[in-house]
Parts: sequence; structure tokens; C-alpha cells
Amino acid sequence: MAPVTLKKLVKSYGNVDVVHGIDLEVKDREFIALVGPSGCGKSTTLRMIAGLEDISGGVVEIGGKPVNDLPPRARNISMVFQSYALYPHMTVRENMGFSLKIGKVAQSEIDTRVNEAAAILDLDKYMDRRPSQLSGGQRQRVAMGRAIVRKPDVFLFDEPLSNLDAKLRTQVRTEIKRLHAKVQSTMIYVTHDQVEAMTLSDRIVIMRDGYIEQVGTPEEVFKRPATRFVAGFIGSPPMNLNEATVADGRLVFAGGQGLPLPIEFRSKVAAGDKVIFGLRPDDIYPTGHGLNSGEATDVHEMELPVSITEPLGNETLLFITMAQREWVSRMLNPRPLSAGEMVKFSFDLSQAHLFSPETGKTLRS
Repeated sequence: MAPVTLKKLVKSYGNVDVVHGIDLEVKDREFIALVGPSGCGKSTTLRMIAGLEDISGGVVEIGGKPVNDLPPRARNISMVFQSYALYPHMTVRENMGFSLKIGKVAQSEIDTRVNEAAAILDLDKYMDRRPSQLSGGQRQRVAMGRAIVRKPDVFLFDEPLSNLDAKLRTQVRTEIKRLHAKVQSTMIYVTHDQVEAMTLSDRIVIMRDGYIEQVGTPEEVFKRPATRFVAGFIGSPPMNLNEATVADGRLVFAGGQGLPLPIEFRSKVAAGDKVIFGLRPDDIYPTGHGLNSGEATDVHEMELPVSITEPLGNETLLFITMAQREWVSRMLNPRPLSAGEMVKFSFDLSQAHLFSPETGKTLRS
């Protein structure tokens, strides 16, 4: 069993705190992604778990035991870095088995573990090649293989795909998901790419400025963001977020345009309240061209001008002007549209979000 628990974890550099007393429980064999913008503290947190950064306060537990004072080699973790960090003069087989060799493991056991890892990662035919003879994706798989052979309690990944091009990122992402299904170890994965976090993890930890904003399944953080920050960070393209004032059962935006107050929030706000209104592009669509066409229960329609279109094949992103702001809409089964064309749009208000402008927290109870 290898759960990982963080208790009031703090990291400071002098008088500056970069991780502010965070708490987190990672279950045994769970895949957790730490995601957030650059400088949010996610890699620092991972490095404290690994023992590569000193802990300024709090406790890190692995398998129920505090490891604050243990060196990295005594924590039974394996880490896959952004750079492959392979020895260029060694073959794939030698690279994968090197940590076992210096650990005085018997050669027969090294061969067995390396062959098992190679089979998992489909590296069998590359075992006698050197890193210079491999593609970027193959090198990253070798780095993962080197981690697998140690049979760690916990795998740590620090932005392992950021050096790969878009196609390779997708391929290696699939390999990591397969790896978790096969080895069934606890995995903690750091990324700034929310698509990676959504597709790989059982739960996502969204960090901002050294704090945890929300922990939840990919579906939870997408459909029920706890804060305005999460709403704007998760989702591609991001959620439309605009300030509004509650008045006479409506949300009034800049310039006087507005929308009906969503049914779910009518008992939670009062006239005169300032709110942040949020709605995802999927929930604003040309009437008849959306995911929820004909099924939504709280829909408002209005004609609005299209300013820009971005065709993406089986869908088109539309940039529309309302309340002196640009909103993004997603159109399925698209038809040609021209800039300035007036189009009837459906706003699925059953999927709307309201946030406090002061705290940034959701007003949904």
C-alpha cells in the first residue's frame, strides 16, 4: 500500500512562502494530476514529495509513514523528468538497468525486470540502440522504463511531455495511461496542460499561488468549478466569464444587455448583487447546432452578430459580441458564416455558473 499524504505542507525561500500549508490525500494506486499556471507551486510540491526539496513545514507521508527526514533513495519512489536524462553512451537496456546495477541487484533479476518493463512499453526492438538513435517519444518511454524497473511505491512525473511535439504528446500520454493500468502504482503527475490532467488522472489538484483551489474528478472540476479561477483555467476554450448585476430577475451586463437569471440561482442572489456570470462555449450555440439542442430546460435565445469564426472541421468556434464583450460559442455540424452576420444563439442557462466577485467562490451551494 502506498498512499501519499501531505499535511500542512509549506515551502519557503527566506521570507517568501511558495507553498502555503496545503493538505492532500492521494489514495493507493490513484493517479493524481497537479495542474496550474507557472509558478503555482506544483513542481515544488512534487519535489518535496521526492525529497529533492527541503520541507519548510508540515509532513509528507508515503505508505502511512513520515518521510521528511529520508533521502530520496530511501523513499521508494521513481521520478520521470521533463528532460529524458539518459546516458548517451549506454544502450536502452543499459540505461533501464543502470539504477539496479549500482544498487548491487543480481544480473538475472536486472534482466528480468528490464525485459518486463520493455514489454510493457513496447521497447523490445530498441533495446540495443543508444538514445541518439531514438525519437523523442521513444526516449521518454525509456525514461519511464528506467522508473518501472525499480518497482517503486510511487511514480512521480514532472511535466514529462513538455519537450515533445503535439503528435508525440498524444502518443506518450496514451502510453502513460496504459502504464498506470498495467503497473497499478500510485502516480502523481505535474503539468501546466489541463488537457493532460483531464485525460490522464483519476482526480485533479488545481493549484494557484501556492494554494490548492480545488480537488476533484475531471468531471467535477469541469462541471462544478469551486472558484472563478478553476472555471477559467479548466476547459478549452475556457469558460466565458463576465461581470453582471442582478436586477428584476435578470443579469444585466455592461451596456444594459442581459440574460434571465438562471433558475438554479434565483433563491441565492438578490436585486443589486454583483456577480460573475460563467457559461462554457459548449452551452452557447447557434440554435439547432449545439450539444444540448432540444434537451435543455432553461434556454434563452437572442440574435447576436458573429465577429470571427475558427473552423475546426466537425465544429467551429464563433466569437460573438454581447454586452460590449466578446464571447466564445461552439457550433457543431457547422455551416459557413460571415463576419457581421446576425445569428440566433441559444444560451443554456441550466449549465450557468455564478461566482462572488469578492471571494471568487461559486454561489452554488
